[in-house]
Amino acid sequence: MAQKMTDTEWREFVSYGTRTGKLSTVRADGSPHVTPIWFLLDGDEIVFNTGKSSVKGRSLARDGRAALCVDDDRPPFDFVVLQGRARISEDLDEVRHWAGRIAARYMGEERAEEFGARNGVPGELLVRVSIDKVLAQKAVAD
Repeated sequence: MAQKMTDTEWREFVSYGTRTGKLSTVRADGSPHVTPIWFLLDGDEIVFNTGKSSVKGRSLARDGRAALCVDDDRPPFDFVVLQGRARISEDLDEVRHWAGRIAARYMGEERAEEFGARNGVPGELLVRVSIDKVLAQKAVAD
């Protein structure tokens, strides 16, 4: 039977290894848009980069509502859904800094600077989603 994760458990779960998140945003016509992202948890915020002209970038600039699902697709199956509102920054120092930190998680420290430089350019955004709601379940199939 599924069990609710504690605050510490869900934070460790979403930060473990290279799990990607599935980010849901709201398109201009009200329809949902879901896309995988690389991200970090920074206190009570989800941090990621995206292009200003991407669907998620345009959607978040227009309507900051977002939800992120992180899951383990192996039995007994665990998942966390984080909901909140996004703040966007185009400050290139911030964009580059966080792009490097995020790359370190997913590509390793040895490639962090490379990805920071690649993603820390005009047209890229730093997105911070303040977490307002958490749904975190472990052992869903037990």
